[in-house]
Amino acid sequence: MLESYFTVKSFGEDEQVIQKSRFIGYVKRVESEEEAKAFIQEIKKKHADANHNCSAYMIGEHDQIQKANDDGEPSGTAGVPILEVLKKRELKDTVVVITRYFGGVKLGAGGLIRAYASTTTLALNTTGIVNRILMKEFKITADYSLLGKLENALIQSPYLLEKIDYLEQVTLYVFAENNQQEIFYNWVIDISSDQVKVMEGELLYMEIAA
Repeated sequence: MLESYFTVKSFGEDEQVIQKSRFIGYVKRVESEEEAKAFIQEIKKKHADANHNCSAYMIGEHDQIQKANDDGEPSGTAGVPILEVLKKRELKDTVVVITRYFGGVKLGAGGLIRAYASTTTLALNTTGIVNRILMKEFKITADYSLLGKLENALIQSPYLLEKIDYLEQVTLYVFAENNQQEIFYNWVIDISSDQVKVMEGELLYMEIAA
């Protein structure tokens, strides 16, 4: 598992008009090539009357799957520019479809490349990018007398305080980056003067806005 990687939020879209042509960008996070293909077909069905529905996607921890489709535009002027934006932004598990309604003005190869790249960037920015970081959950159980001190220390720390359970004792659910587990454990013991109980929880990805 990667320690961290960038991807998009679940779904988003945006559009712009360039030289009378309407470009609509659709973005979705996907986990497989089948899911990416299904999304592309969904947009093609939605815009069956469009002149072009061009697409690209990158999937896999190491970008094993990379595909681009010009859907009738001149070779290399649509799908590849979309894919290049995904590569430049280092986005994994992402599919983009750009729908074009031709407005009567030809853009030329350079104009098409810029139009598809800029629409991709626009749609990605509207959708939002997240950094998925592999983190370890810790459950810190302490007396209520230590709650204020622990909360204040966590707020000023690089660790993520997810929630607090208020029972007979207080339990704080905290996430630390996977490669910082030992440092975190020692930090908690030092902050609390070894007056807390620390239990390890799940190892999972947490998403932080990029």
